[in-house]
Amino acid sequence: MAHAQDTAQVSFNIADPAPSLYVQEWLKGTPIQQFEKGRIYVIEFWATWCKPCIAAMPHLSALASKYKNKITIIGVSVYETKNTSTKEIQAFVNSMGDKMTYHVAIDSNNQMVDNWIHAFGEKSNGIPRSFVVNAEGRIAWIGHPNGLDAILTKMIADKWNINKALKDRNNEIQLNLLKSEASYSLLNHRYELDKLKIGDAEKAILTLNKVNEIVKEEPNLKNTGLINFYIFKSLLYIDQKKAHDYGKSMLKSNDNKYLYYDIIEALTYKEDSLKLQPEIYLLGAEAYQIEIKNVDDATLEDISQYYKNMAKWYWKANNRSKAVKAQKKSIKVLKNRQNYSTSDLSALESQLHQYKQKEVN
Repeated sequence: MAHAQDTAQVSFNIADPAPSLYVQEWLKGTPIQQFEKGRIYVIEFWATWCKPCIAAMPHLSALASKYKNKITIIGVSVYETKNTSTKEIQAFVNSMGDKMTYHVAIDSNNQMVDNWIHAFGEKSNGIPRSFVVNAEGRIAWIGHPNGLDAILTKMIADKWNINKALKDRNNEIQLNLLKSEASYSLLNHRYELDKLKIGDAEKAILTLNKVNEIVKEEPNLKNTGLINFYIFKSLLYIDQKKAHDYGKSMLKSNDNKYLYYDIIEALTYKEDSLKLQPEIYLLGAEAYQIEIKNVDDATLEDISQYYKNMAKWYWKANNRSKAVKAQKKSIKVLKNRQNYSTSDLSALESQLHQYKQKEVN
């Protein structure tokens, strides 16, 4: 993994002058030809099919209203399917009403994608993605729109350290490269282990040894989801008490608040092939509680499915009352959705009936 630093290259970076705007058509707001000195701009990349993008729109509208005298927000439609017409994008923007009250434009022949997203090395991060242009016309920050509040507050107060932002982003790029290489290394290691005639527990021990080697070589990987996922999954085979304790520490982590996802992924992957202890399923249910709490827009995610899975894990943990309670929430959430499937509702109600019957018996 020693060559990762050599590959941490991007064409442009924070503190560089902002590229030009390449717009096919303006759908909302007065057309903007160039960035005005003394004003801050947020370039927000989105698409009509992108649920996280849609979830961020009301918040962006609130920011546009709050800082209307100092900041201009421009939503640029990118990555639309070939069959999506300008008319359809316009209809979508119109349908959003006061949830999308900022400037909106359509990318011109992928030039915004090429000169912004790709040029700044952001292709792998997908959308939504926000670029902040400071009052001097330089890129000051790049990230997910849910991080804009703190950034814009500091910029308006002239307390934003662009040099520190550049250093932080370079560190992030480097870490992402290391994670990519570590992922490839672990997958290749697993491939080699599968060739050996050894049991799953022994494979888990060897995988854990490999993980420790990687972290020893690159300590910055220690708190990443990738490393935590492999450690937790390996411990499930080696010692489930240790797996439970390690999982609890993951949920309490201040360094990475999304580690709950790695617990859910590991348990979902292993629940049908490995006999798990009740406390492991309770850990998974707790992870789902955190995931539901972190949902930005309940209308855009299948919260009903989350509660359904939570109920299943409570049931497997022999906590019948919480299984019934979670299943009831799953049904309630589903009923609150527009145009929900009656077959989905029937399946949830049938499962609830089974939980209740077995609870009584």
